[in-house]
Amino acid sequence: MSAPDCTLCELPTDGVDVVDDEGNEFCCPGCRDVYAALGDVDVDADAVRERRQAGGEGEDGGGDPRDEVPAHHEAAFLEVDGMHCATCEAFIETVATRTAGVSAASASYVTDTVRIDHDPDDVSVDDLSEAVSGLGYSAYPRDDAFARRQADNMATARLAAGVLVGMAVMLQYIVIIYPTYFAFPFYDERTLEYLNQAMSSSSGTYFFIVIAVLTTVVLLFTGKPILRGAYVSAKTRSPNMDLLVAIAAVSAYVYSTLAVIFVESPSIYYDVTVAIIVIVTVGNSYEDSIKKRATELLSDLTAVQVDSARRIVDGGAAVAAEGETGPDAAAGASDAAVGAGETEEVAIDALEPGDRLLVRAGERVPVDGEAVAGDAAVDESVVTGESMPVRKTPGDDVVGGSVVADGSLTVAVGPDASSSLDRVAELVWDLQSGNHGVQKLADRLATVFVPVVLGVAVVAAAANLALGNGVTEAMLVGLTVLIVSCPCALGLATPLAVAAGIRDALERSIVIFDDTVFERVRDAETVVFDKTGTLTTGEMEVIRADVDDDLLRLAAALEERSAHPVGQAIAAARASADGGPGDTGASPAPAAVADGGTAESASPADGPDAAAGDGARETLAVERFESHARGVSGVVSGVEVVVGHPALFDERGWTVPDGIREAVTEARDVGRVPVAVGRDGAAEGVVVVGDELREGWEETVTALDDAGVDVVVLTGDDERAATVFRDHDAVSSVFAGVPPEGKAETIERLKASGLTVMVGDGTNDAPALAAADLGVALGGGTAMAADAADVAIVDDDLGSVATVFELSRAAGRRVKGNIGWAFLYNAVAIPLAVTGLLNPLFAALAMGASSLLVVTNSSRALLE
Repeated sequence: MSAPDCTLCELPTDGVDVVDDEGNEFCCPGCRDVYAALGDVDVDADAVRERRQAGGEGEDGGGDPRDEVPAHHEAAFLEVDGMHCATCEAFIETVATRTAGVSAASASYVTDTVRIDHDPDDVSVDDLSEAVSGLGYSAYPRDDAFARRQADNMATARLAAGVLVGMAVMLQYIVIIYPTYFAFPFYDERTLEYLNQAMSSSSGTYFFIVIAVLTTVVLLFTGKPILRGAYVSAKTRSPNMDLLVAIAAVSAYVYSTLAVIFVESPSIYYDVTVAIIVIVTVGNSYEDSIKKRATELLSDLTAVQVDSARRIVDGGAAVAAEGETGPDAAAGASDAAVGAGETEEVAIDALEPGDRLLVRAGERVPVDGEAVAGDAAVDESVVTGESMPVRKTPGDDVVGGSVVADGSLTVAVGPDASSSLDRVAELVWDLQSGNHGVQKLADRLATVFVPVVLGVAVVAAAANLALGNGVTEAMLVGLTVLIVSCPCALGLATPLAVAAGIRDALERSIVIFDDTVFERVRDAETVVFDKTGTLTTGEMEVIRADVDDDLLRLAAALEERSAHPVGQAIAAARASADGGPGDTGASPAPAAVADGGTAESASPADGPDAAAGDGARETLAVERFESHARGVSGVVSGVEVVVGHPALFDERGWTVPDGIREAVTEARDVGRVPVAVGRDGAAEGVVVVGDELREGWEETVTALDDAGVDVVVLTGDDERAATVFRDHDAVSSVFAGVPPEGKAETIERLKASGLTVMVGDGTNDAPALAAADLGVALGGGTAMAADAADVAIVDDDLGSVATVFELSRAAGRRVKGNIGWAFLYNAVAIPLAVTGLLNPLFAALAMGASSLLVVTNSSRALLE
């Protein structure tokens, strides 16, 4: 019988014996601690998990639409361009679920993602993309860079066509039509008379038809996204800003077209249609361009998923042989051989359970599996958050997505031929597809404003007919009301204010990925910080060296051969003190780590002529090098040196004073990595290495605590590594040893108590960043973390977290100010239109003036 899943995060608990007092089983102590601390929160964990997977209720509101998803169905994640409101989410979900072979769908305009559960035998991913794209959206797999470029090119083409064709239309108005309305002073009386006659002749009709054709291009091609949004809004009976803009533009177009067909010497208002469509499109495009600039700042982030593997073929022996160096081994790899047997490069999808893969130093393990040969230290931090590499030998489980820091491994592919890193990515996408966006303020107002404006326009037109006025005059009054309702100002209010916020954030090295940040962030009640790489630098440094300089130089010469973070830290500290980098001329080999289990495989020294760097170290030569389970040893310039855990000294019969043993224990208890150093039969001191705390972290957490915000530290590291945070007065809770899935569930539980912000940097933080009300990624982190977050701080300045909230509040005030002005304008202009004191032309001019004011207001800096 298989072991039950973890009570918190549902990971398997096979081989793990972590149980609480009530008999609940967990995959790790971290999940147990989270459950103990937050288990009494008034939240149904099962419901939260179902909601996270399905993204909401079914169409009938009666439950989770994925409850009945057949087991053989697969999930496809599509990126959808053009999905920009809550009504788009509902519409896409409805249409997707009506597609043959689809059992459930969950969309999020916040992340431009839709998850579709489907039968791969009945419908392919391409079919799903086509079904969604057929609605006028542009849908494609999230990893399809070419399709993304095509969508960007189409958006650019729509904008360019609108501007160029719109200019052609407006030129005719300025040169020919407007002078007949206003008798422009730069035309003499004779010219004006000629123009009036021309407009009344058959030639004028052809002229109007040309303008109508050009306007049709602007309306149907450039305005397609707006018309689509209006259609979706009407279809779902949820009026939004697109509907208001489309009504005004289409009304002016229809009126003008009917006038050209049925009225002699008509007054046409195609200019109103062009102005509305182009202005709103330019505003939205400006916001998109600012957001694109923001994402380009993070183009140097490293994507960590792999798409190919090196498979051993022809029955090649999966054995790592000592003393060989493969030609493809990465620079800095150890002298351990890369493996035996012929290999081939294959796609990840082609792997089968039991296949044997060769993974060399510096390479990423493609999928989960078991080490069957080799001896290496593996860095699992990208998946687990554990900052120290873990020693792997035959029989140990290896996590897909982790990096072989030194040595090489032959890995047998696990039963499901998948990667833990890929599962983290899918969890992120799953969370994102279920992260339904809040309805934007302008759209919320539009649900009331659109019916009111339509009602006023109809009543005004009917009243004119009842008073005996003609049909044309009545239609003009109704059209004027629709135009003067200021759709441009309202349509620009949010995108321009958001663009200003993104622009000001960029100036402060803050990237805003999600424009709804400015609507969602109000007063955060909880801010959750990851530890490694967020509150700390993520880089190992020597904290303290209680040894004399001569011994430290000997240890550094030995450690310069290491690719291990601890060894690099010791070598770097000595090189810095000597004023230059050391170089023994040898390939890196393992470091010694005093808390055990993290030293890499052995590697022989290159020979007696391996010399140190410049200055005082030029006389040092590594004559012999050995690696052990808990440290390294060797002979440096005739001196026998040992670096490692006190147990290694005991095994060799060396003397270890009690003071050194106590110093090692104390350093481990506060989360540091202690390394004992000795020579010629005795340990003489301790070098303490640690992940250095980030500058300003105390000021940041203290400021949040002073503002009444609960500060929580959430880490995949060992509990001892979080001691300094647990002892800080501003930190409310610390949860250590929590896996990525457990982090996401922890965030879900914290959200039950109020708005929760997650700040992290690593791939292992990505599910929590996606699950939080607001995710903030430090820019030095991974691409997956940035993809999951709403905000990224490019310069890694932890103090910028507070700036994010300031910008959000300022942008919110700007949006409200813009909308407030638009409604104040409407309060004056609509009554004038109803009474017939404004005609459509003056209404269009007033609309333009209002839009210009909104643009000017939005151009101001949000923060002085």
